Amino acid sequence: MPQAPAPSPVATEVDQLLQRLGVPRSAYTGGDLPVRSPITGESIGTVPQTTPAEATQAIGRAHAAYLAWRSVPAPRRGELVRLLGEELRAAKADLGRLVTLEAGKIPSEGAGEVQEMIDICDFAVGLSRQLYGLTLATERAEHRMMESWHSLGVCGVISAFNFPVAVWSWNATLALVCGDAVVWKPSEKTPLTALATHAIAQRALARFGDAPEGLLELLIGQRAVGEVLVDDHRVAVLSATGSTAMGRQVAPRLAARFARAILELGGNNAAIVAPSADLDLTLRAIAFAAMGTAGQRCTTLRRLFVHASVYDALVPRLAKVYAGVQVGDPRTPGTLVGPLIDGAAFEGMQKALHESRAAGATVHGGGRVDGIAGDGAFYVRPALVELAAHAGPVLRETFAPILYVLRYEALDEAIRWHNEVGAGLSSSIFTLNVREAERFISSAGSDCGIANVNIGPSGAEIGGAFGGEKETGGGREAGSDSWKAYMRRATNTINYSTTLPLAQGVTFDIEG
Repeated sequence: MPQAPAPSPVATEVDQLLQRLGVPRSAYTGGDLPVRSPITGESIGTVPQTTPAEATQAIGRAHAAYLAWRSVPAPRRGELVRLLGEELRAAKADLGRLVTLEAGKIPSEGAGEVQEMIDICDFAVGLSRQLYGLTLATERAEHRMMESWHSLGVCGVISAFNFPVAVWSWNATLALVCGDAVVWKPSEKTPLTALATHAIAQRALARFGDAPEGLLELLIGQRAVGEVLVDDHRVAVLSATGSTAMGRQVAPRLAARFARAILELGGNNAAIVAPSADLDLTLRAIAFAAMGTAGQRCTTLRRLFVHASVYDALVPRLAKVYAGVQVGDPRTPGTLVGPLIDGAAFEGMQKALHESRAAGATVHGGGRVDGIAGDGAFYVRPALVELAAHAGPVLRETFAPILYVLRYEALDEAIRWHNEVGAGLSSSIFTLNVREAERFISSAGSDCGIANVNIGPSGAEIGGAFGGEKETGGGREAGSDSWKAYMRRATNTINYSTTLPLAQGVTFDIEG
């Protein structure tokens, strides 16, 4: 019998990481869902998939867990999240490395994603003592009116490959302190990081001691499993991260059963460079925002509007950075741009660049970089595309490192272009003029959920509510008052008088 080939170095390291993180080999071998590393294109696992029937059972367990968990005091629920944060701190190096190997992120970004999980745990622990309702003024004497907040139910989470673990934590930590159970369906492109995160969470649950079974469930699979999560009436709120096309299918199905939707969809994000901009700062901000994660963030900078007076001072410098940035294996020191997730992403990028050239654009870079790995890995030189008009592929999101650049004459013109696209996630202006800055973040400026001044659109902190408007879906996750999406509000009026006055002066006297 021929001897099986020795596993590749990437596969070997993945196996070692998963073992240290507590994932049994049966969870990532012998299954029917192949997992490949974008770094080399090679197989790093074959994961057993959850069947639709098993997904329905998992939702049932989560619903039963919710019925018990909602009665646990919120600060006690916060203790579970505190323990989760401790477990994530202990596993940060290994989980961050696994993110690099499965999603292709450079090491600082992989570790940064896990740090984001730790940060949201800290936020949620504090939140567990701050689920405040209001005391409201009432027109009736000897009455008290107030609002209270109650647990909602099962929270479903469908996450994407580009942030394979952080997005789950944004939802799960808040949902847990709010009294909800969580059922997670990760991207089929990055299931191994989800298995590792689930194992970490199970350790936190074991240390907590008396959490109900089924409080955190994991579904591994493709569209059919996600559809179960979308359609099951016991899933009270669903957070779905992905393309606008995905959102157009998910939203009506949730609306049909009156479920809550937290949609985090496409982002064709833009920045404006004003005449007074600090060009050194601007250059650095653009480079990270446009090329970080190989252009595969929902907040990636994709459109750049540069004032005519500074265009020739900035854009040639930017082209030089694009030509010189180190593209390669993210494990190699100095690499800033790793691989695209797969061949489909590469083809989408090349299609957009072909359309741009056909429209007369000047394209810098954008070609495939050979000699890094085999044919199954897709490394590209980031593309800088100089346009004469705000038309064509610039109007749609291409999930790859393409930055479209246009020159503008007046701020009104730049803001009009900025708001012309369907998505409305993140945005920036670079200016030292306070009037321009304030105009951009006013109601007459950016129409996005995130509007920044002198920083790029990418790299949000967890303290602010994350999400966007228009075709981005309108959902909000992470900080601020995003917790309200995971709870239901009740308005309570208490009469402690001996009479029954009615609101608005209504009289309804009966004899009795």
